[in-house]
Amino acid sequence: MHRLFSASLKSIDSKNPTSKIPILIRLTSGISSLTSAHFENLTAPTIRTIVQSSSCLSSSSYRSLSGGYQKNTGVSSASGFVSESRNFSTDAERDSLNYDVVIVGAGPAGLAAAIRFKQLCREKNVDLSVCVVEKGAEVGAHIISGNVFEPRALDELLPDWRHDGAPIEVPVSSDKFWLLTKNRALSLPSPFDNKGNYVISLSQLIRWLGTKAEELGCEIYPGFAASEILYDADNNVVGVGTNDMGIAKDGTKKANYQLGVELKGRLTLLAEGCRGSLSEKIIKGHKLREKGNGQHQTYALGIKEVWEVEEGKHKPGTVIHTLGWPLDSKTYGGSFLYHLNNRQVAVGLVVALDYRNPYLSPYDEFQKLKHHPSIKPLLEGGTVLQYGARTLNEGGFQSIPYPVFPGGAIIGCSAGFLNVPKIKGTHTSMKSGMLAAEAAFGTLSEGSGMEEYWINLKRSWVWEELYKARNFRPAFEHGLFPGLALSALEHFVMKGRLPLTLKHGKPDNEATDTASAHTPIQYPKPDGLVSFDVPTSLYRSNTNHEHDQPAHLRLRNPKVPELINLPQYAAPETRYCPARVYEYVPDDEGSLKLHINAQNCLHCKACDIKDPKQNIEWTVPEGGGGPGYSVM
Repeated sequence: MHRLFSASLKSIDSKNPTSKIPILIRLTSGISSLTSAHFENLTAPTIRTIVQSSSCLSSSSYRSLSGGYQKNTGVSSASGFVSESRNFSTDAERDSLNYDVVIVGAGPAGLAAAIRFKQLCREKNVDLSVCVVEKGAEVGAHIISGNVFEPRALDELLPDWRHDGAPIEVPVSSDKFWLLTKNRALSLPSPFDNKGNYVISLSQLIRWLGTKAEELGCEIYPGFAASEILYDADNNVVGVGTNDMGIAKDGTKKANYQLGVELKGRLTLLAEGCRGSLSEKIIKGHKLREKGNGQHQTYALGIKEVWEVEEGKHKPGTVIHTLGWPLDSKTYGGSFLYHLNNRQVAVGLVVALDYRNPYLSPYDEFQKLKHHPSIKPLLEGGTVLQYGARTLNEGGFQSIPYPVFPGGAIIGCSAGFLNVPKIKGTHTSMKSGMLAAEAAFGTLSEGSGMEEYWINLKRSWVWEELYKARNFRPAFEHGLFPGLALSALEHFVMKGRLPLTLKHGKPDNEATDTASAHTPIQYPKPDGLVSFDVPTSLYRSNTNHEHDQPAHLRLRNPKVPELINLPQYAAPETRYCPARVYEYVPDDEGSLKLHINAQNCLHCKACDIKDPKQNIEWTVPEGGGGPGYSVM
């Protein structure tokens, strides 16, 4: 954060003295230990403008700002103009910052797009600006993935990454595929080819990519939640707006209230990840899925822990994937164990969200998994370092929307480029961002048009790869063993050339049966050694939100939980959420009412997807809130 703040200070005086001030104000409120050295390069008018615009400077930041003012002006104190400026003006309008390209989301696709765009600017000697806005408190804070990394796209983007400090250090050394029963692990022929791939922490790689983007001149602003699309009079997208900060639960403005900022771009790239809130609005509003002849998207929920295991059990580069237990034969999903460096092992479970039984709890299934005889010995004596969860796209080729809209494009997992049989999407997301960046550069410098992104995407190895993998996920619509048989035929015999394309089943929310069709599942209590309760796991995710803010999880109809979800589906939101956000509590009359613990939210988006009546809307909370992943 300090590095981004300092970079922003330099950009203020060296370019436009006032254009970046709203960003600076937001950054100062998130840093607790600024010194006068941070401000000493600013001119007095700039310092004055910052303070006169700000109502939320901490006392320590104010003292530091005063020190910078004194050094640059010779005046002993800045208090003469501070005291009158710290009052909030309710009639202020949002500040607007203008860029050539605005990118929403500092993930694989967003950062790859930013880097590629600035590379082209350098190659063609064209001066175009890029802003990346990220809702996490820092770059990488909301990034979670397996991750066995295929470097194909990175080889194209930054060919010297092997000699440039990239946190990609553990090549895959062994690759196993198991079918689990309750007590056994049966080896199956592996459909994966991980030769040349690496076991990594994606959140760490994203931090590194962020530094590469900044070195090229990209402006990255973490802690800003893009909450709305900005349109011009002709319904073209012209950027995004960030949400206001400092609003209380009751909707009143608190003492630290700050208006959001308008980030306007000649082009806007949406790289929000799976089920991006703005991306979904664009897809529906412009009917992009229909325009791309795509089916509905289908999803899964991935739950992951990173452990530090005992030295003798650690085998760097070992990769294990499983199918079967603890899930029933009608529920698609599987687990993974990846050995990283430093005695770290990633263990996780992915559960398709088209599961039928409303009593199923993905979190509790994950806890059961760790007690399997082939997994528990690895974890015993170890320590959990971090916990997290996130949904992922599984629709693949059939569900890709037309990714271009007036004024921009959708990239990465917001569009859905995960290769399901590979269980990989980072490389395809990055490539989509690179292709979109090339189209954006052509549009802004040569007038070629963003449609080139769609054209070149269909000519790329991303399209070829996803086409060959298109039938893997829908093959499991009729259960585990028919799916294994059909996917084996497709992969090993037909090599992705089956002369038909299978369709997905019902949307995930519609696939949920009523509770009367199933028996409640009795999950074992966690032992506190290998399995854990939700509060313990949530603590390990470093999740934090401002408590006194409006709930970002909104009910379209507040009566649906008590009238439909509870009596008909046995309150499924209390189980599909891996963070215990939703619980039913008795009111004064003894009736059960849904209570939303929004501060627990991991930003996984499962509720937005799985709620039977699509009654829950996930929106962005205040920027900087959410999980704080560092090794995920």
